[in-house]
Formats: sequence, C-alpha cells, structure tokens
Amino acid sequence: MEGKHETVSIKTVEMHTGGEPLRILLSGYPQPQGNTILEKRRNLQEKHDEYRKLAMCEPRGHGDMYGALLVPPTVPEANMAVLFMHNSGYSTMCGHGVIALGRYAIDNGYVKNVITPETEVTIQCPCGPVTCYVQYDGRKSGSVRFISVPAFTFATDVKLKTVKYGTVTVDIAYGGAFYIFLSAQSLGLDVTLSQLKDLVEAGGDITEAGRNQVKIDFPGNEDRCAMYLLTMVNSIQSISLSNIFYPYLFTKKGVDRSPCGSAVTARMALQHHKNQVKVGESRVYQNSKTSSKFSGKIVKQVLVDTKESVQVEVSGRGYYSGTMCLTVESDDDLGHGFVMG
Repeated sequence: MEGKHETVSIKTVEMHTGGEPLRILLSGYPQPQGNTILEKRRNLQEKHDEYRKLAMCEPRGHGDMYGALLVPPTVPEANMAVLFMHNSGYSTMCGHGVIALGRYAIDNGYVKNVITPETEVTIQCPCGPVTCYVQYDGRKSGSVRFISVPAFTFATDVKLKTVKYGTVTVDIAYGGAFYIFLSAQSLGLDVTLSQLKDLVEAGGDITEAGRNQVKIDFPGNEDRCAMYLLTMVNSIQSISLSNIFYPYLFTKKGVDRSPCGSAVTARMALQHHKNQVKVGESRVYQNSKTSSKFSGKIVKQVLVDTKESVQVEVSGRGYYSGTMCLTVESDDDLGHGFVMG
C-alpha cells in the first residue's frame, strides 16, 4: 500500500475464543521478509504497519480487535507460523489465538495426518513453537489444549508509583509475554462488580507505570522484552479452583473478552513460584465480565538459562464467526484506519 490512491482488498476468516475475536488475514496482506519469525515480525512492523492499522483499527476493526497473519514457518517442526497483532502493535504470544488457530489448521489442510480423537499441531509463534492438541471426531474439530513455552516469575512485590493510587504493589510473570499482576482490591475495585471503565482507567495507568519504571529482560532476546499488559484479580493470593479472573488490558484501553491463554500461563507460573499450585494440578480461570473459562495445568518444571520455569497446558474452544473481504477504496480518506481516544 504505497500511497493513498491504491485500492486494497484483504480476505479474512473471523473466529473468537471465549468472546475474544481473532481476525485471520489471508490474501491481500503483504508477506514480510526475514530468516526468522522475529525478523519477519520486525520487517512487518517497519515496512507494512499501515496494513495492520487498516485491518485492526476503525472503521474495519475496533479498539479490542486481534489479528493473525499466517506466514511460512522457519522451523521444520511447525505446521504453520503466525504473527499476532492488535490495534496498537504486535504481540509475541496470544493464547486465545493459538486455540482458534489449532482448529483452523485442522480444518484447512495444514496438517496432513488428521486423526481421532486428537491431532497434534505445532504453531510457530514469535515466542517460540507452541504445540497444541485439537479434538477431532472424524467430522469436526473441537476443543484445543496447548503446551506453553517455558513460563516464569520475573519479579514479585514490585513497587510502582502512580499519580492516582500512590505506590502500588504488583507481581510480574512471563507466559509467552510479560504480564503485570495486580490485586484489584488494593485499589478499592472488584473485577466482577466494578464498572468496566473504572477497571480500564486504573489498569491503563498502572500498565503505563510498569512500562516506564520496570526494565524487562529476556535471556538472549530483546525482541521478547516488552511489558505487554496488566491483569487484575480480586486477590493476588487466590488459589480457589475457579479463579474469578479479570478484564486484562493488552493495550492501554483494550480489554480481553477471554481469560487470555498466555496470561493463564503466566498466572500459573506465578502461583507455582508462590507454592500455591503444584506440577500436575489444574485451575479454572474465568473472565470476570464474559464468564468465559480456560483451564490450566502445570505439566512440568524446566530450566531456561538457569531460571526456574514451568510449562503449562491451557485448554479452551474457538469458534468460527464469519468471513470478510476488507476493502479500502482509493478515495477513502479514513480508509487506512484510525483509533478513537
């Protein structure tokens, strides 16, 4: 899309997992260059970011849209590779996206040997290859469980200075992306009862404080070091089987409708670090506003560059919601996307 006067047409498949959308971008979207998936992501960001804006932002998208661009894998074990995006940029991992793409891979020929009752699919994500298992009854694909990349606790009891709330205490964990975990009760809020606008305002301010005040490092790879988002729970110590989870913010004001698979991964790594959950134990996590649920189970402990980590199995179900052809007419002054607020 080299100029304002070029007409653009992008075909998509629309899915959702737990209410959170995934727009799978097919024909009409440029393929990025690079020898690794992180090089491809960087090339996409530097050379073709206007396509993300038109596909994710208004008037074709919205502030909470999530997208997936399928690219050729750069590792031999992968059935497909994906670059995730949203209205503000790109992410290294997207759990609800992996769950949806597991079904999409089975249904669209990315796996040659589809078997019952479950078929293995490996999806190369920017955070690394993610293996998922898709239920298949011989006619239709179903629920998906995936094994996370190694997840770990980055820091606990971190003090952040905020204008409205003073000093707040948070934990930070990695589950394919870095997450801030915060007790809503410490702010006088409740993730179920409080108004969404109040949760979003508080979450956005604290996310920004974390990004400005905490330096994140990932062993050997600066492309994975972004402070991605904030997750609120009523009690950071909660270990009940059905954790009433959060709205989580993947941009300053964006809110996930699902429990967020990679946040579930990070939450379980944090709970394991605090001796609240053991290897082999499961938890069910529920989004506080939509009531959609993911289950998580720690499957094993691993070491990553001497850092104690865990791998988590996350389970959920994606659904098809439609197909689209996104069009930008050559004389549409707002055609390349905008964000309100």
